[in-house]
Amino acid sequence: MAVPKSKITRSRRGMRRAHGALLSENPNECTNCGELKRPHHVCAACGHYGDKEIVAMSADIDLDEEAV
Repeated sequence: MAVPKSKITRSRRGMRRAHGALLSENPNECTNCGELKRPHHVCAACGHYGDKEIVAMSADIDLDEEAV
């Protein structure tokens, strides 16, 4: 079993962790509606991915009153 030979100082530990910070995402503009969205994800505002409609949004669906 590996055992450290000496204590790792706070400075050395901090230098090792300096590159582990989380990066903020780079939002892209939706080609259909212009809203900001995550890259390579379906747009939450309109349900499009690229030029295709992937998810039908609730405003686009016509429901019968009997079905509701």
